[in-house]
Amino acid sequence: MSTELAAIIGVVLVLADWTIRIAALIIVPRDRKPTAAMAWLLAIFLIPFVGILFFLLIGSVKLPKKRREKQLEINRMIADRAEHVELAPDRDTWPDWFAAIARQNRLLGALPAMGGNTATLIGDYNGSIDAMAAEIDTAARFVHVEFFIVSFDETTKGFFAAMERAVQRGVTVRVLLDHIASGKAAGAKETYAELDRIGAKWSFMLPVRPLKGQYQRPDLRNHRKLVVVDGLVGFMGSQNLIDRSYNSKKNIKRGLQWQELVTRVTGPIVTGVNTVFLSDWYLETDELLTEEENVPAVAVPAHHSPDALVCQVVPSGPGYDAENNLRLFLALINSAQKRAIITSPYFVPDEAMLYAITSACYRGLDVQLFVSEIGDQGSVWHAQRSYYRDLLEAGVKIWLYPAPYILHAKHLSIDDDVAVIGSSNMDIRSFSLNSEMMLLVRGASFVEQMRAVEQGYRDAGRQLTLEEWNREPTSATFLDGVARLTSALQ
Repeated sequence: MSTELAAIIGVVLVLADWTIRIAALIIVPRDRKPTAAMAWLLAIFLIPFVGILFFLLIGSVKLPKKRREKQLEINRMIADRAEHVELAPDRDTWPDWFAAIARQNRLLGALPAMGGNTATLIGDYNGSIDAMAAEIDTAARFVHVEFFIVSFDETTKGFFAAMERAVQRGVTVRVLLDHIASGKAAGAKETYAELDRIGAKWSFMLPVRPLKGQYQRPDLRNHRKLVVVDGLVGFMGSQNLIDRSYNSKKNIKRGLQWQELVTRVTGPIVTGVNTVFLSDWYLETDELLTEEENVPAVAVPAHHSPDALVCQVVPSGPGYDAENNLRLFLALINSAQKRAIITSPYFVPDEAMLYAITSACYRGLDVQLFVSEIGDQGSVWHAQRSYYRDLLEAGVKIWLYPAPYILHAKHLSIDDDVAVIGSSNMDIRSFSLNSEMMLLVRGASFVEQMRAVEQGYRDAGRQLTLEEWNREPTSATFLDGVARLTSALQ
């Protein structure tokens, strides 16, 4: 190569480098949180060509415009359907702060709060799958199943058998499963073949198939988990439809087992759970289901006992504009007067969430956080650990659930009568990138159930103290800090 050619190439590279940097300063901060913008700019400035490539691949946190427009269409249909229905006759008895949160949730996610419900917690992994299968065996009209991961294995074969029996009775069984997450699970092809064999109608969620015109940022995933039977009984929570080890060789080698929490609900709120399924089914198949499957809330028997619950389904994800779940969590923690108890397997808060939690401590509240002692995802686990000092110094009690279990349950309870449970972690991914679903519940009887679950976590695990954390080696905390920086790349 001649000297002149080498010089020309050098000049071109320098110009390209500076062009990327200047363009990044203009483009990256637009409609992006400062922390995320700074993380992207740092990556682009340190490794400009690689950084800009990653930004082009995963820099957008929004789904394609057509899909967002369909979500808005769905929200309008939900709002119109519920506009003149009085679903919470005791609304005048709600505290002002709870009414305000319910109003925010309805504005952002379209679904109203409803009274007259029951909710029962199930913390046994195989027991929850058995309970869902048993309910499917009662189905007379339809079964709706939606999971981040669906896998046909020894643990789930009873669930699949129940779906097959339902189909044989003439019941319509519909199944939604995340394309990438389910596709990565062991035996994915066998799972798809079994769904076909039993006669279920099924579809991938957020498929990434560019050759078929199906593409968005690959890590924008549908992380919801739910089952609805005849519009009368619903299940939702943190658990996927797969063996407790996730059938992963590395998990099996480490002996890892997932600990989950699912809630079984009855009453008008089942309509809200079903509406999320109907919305996702329409988004993926373009099929608007009829009145037979779109059971109105007024057609679902309400419970009138003193322990009947007020519930509200809160969907969130990249199809929405306002990070619905993050706003829900912030509103609840900021409204708490006595205590806030958080359970999250992947705890990587943004600045607002970190300030809300530590401020609750400074206000004198009892704030507790349940996390796993070990992690299944190295970068997330280290990012999570990077917040422990801030939390401990503020007065948060951190409880570590013991190995070899991964505490995968996702719930938050405040004071004595309000809680949320569902699929959303308290991390940046769940706030911005994943489609999630939470259930807001007001009722002392439900929180009593959750208190028992929380005590079980304490009995099984141990408390992390600031003194113990101060003995952490520098090498470990260095990795924590690096992971914390990269966690903001959203």
